[in-house]
Amino acid sequence: MSRLRHDPAQARRVTDPADFGRVAVLLGGDSAEREISLKSGTAVYAALCRKGVDAICFDTREQSLVELTTQGIDRVWIALHGPGGEDGSVQGALDYLGVPYTGSGVLGSALCMDKLRTKQLASAVGIPTAASVLLRDPQDLPQALEKLGLPLIVKPSTQGSSVGMTKVEREEELLAAWQVAVTHDPQVFAEAWITGAEYTVAILQDEALPAIRIETPRSFYDYDAKYFRDDTRYHCPCGLSAEAERHLAALARGAFAAVGAEGWGRVDFMMDASGRPLLLEINTVPGMTDHSLVPMAAHAAGIDFETLVWRVLETSVVRYS
Repeated sequence: MSRLRHDPAQARRVTDPADFGRVAVLLGGDSAEREISLKSGTAVYAALCRKGVDAICFDTREQSLVELTTQGIDRVWIALHGPGGEDGSVQGALDYLGVPYTGSGVLGSALCMDKLRTKQLASAVGIPTAASVLLRDPQDLPQALEKLGLPLIVKPSTQGSSVGMTKVEREEELLAAWQVAVTHDPQVFAEAWITGAEYTVAILQDEALPAIRIETPRSFYDYDAKYFRDDTRYHCPCGLSAEAERHLAALARGAFAAVGAEGWGRVDFMMDASGRPLLLEINTVPGMTDHSLVPMAAHAAGIDFETLVWRVLETSVVRYS
């Protein structure tokens, strides 16, 4: 049984850093996104310190979570990306230990980490998403070609930051793409290639921040384009009409609620040829680096980085021992 209670009615704005107590920023970890997590967590830690919060960095690869209880930690800011940080496992451990944490709980984290089940659930509640085919083994590859055509994209279900994803433009590339994806996750799927613009909507305490339109010269918005390249372009305002942006924000909030996500996160879409937004995925622990999208959206809404980090920390208040 959980040793934490979760009560959204407890949500409130915090004005005194002492009210947070001692905060551990969970970062690093063992996933393929460790490098990005270290960057995100270090930036979050520095922002908390500038706001007067008593904070420490806590690398979960080097330290056991049990040490949180022996170091007098009152709550944690989760900056772990990928499996082990976004999939509900660390959230479940923190629930058991009775240590409040930021963002989504076990259910929302686990669902959002699984891109395929997120798509299935979104479709069930009327949120459009691209056609896809589950690739259990190489025998399913012909079905993907028949149903989706080319080009298509192959994805592992439970990785973030585009890890393990491959665009397939020729039939002979499909097996290699599946082999790359399956090294990251035994559950792999192919998705129809969408040619329209990519948009992302950040969610902060149940509000949608201004949408961002993403442009990259690469074949898609991959790991390098997200974190290291300087030729990726971000447009905010995104160029949509006010009505279209409100519709996109409503879809983002609806998808976020449908999967049980909480507190903060990011919802990604692409437009199809008719201009219809198609859900790609939901991120419950988005990046917080100098290339990251949530800080950009917050800036457009008049929220500086330190205030953003503070407001994310406020999402931990709904969980208490």
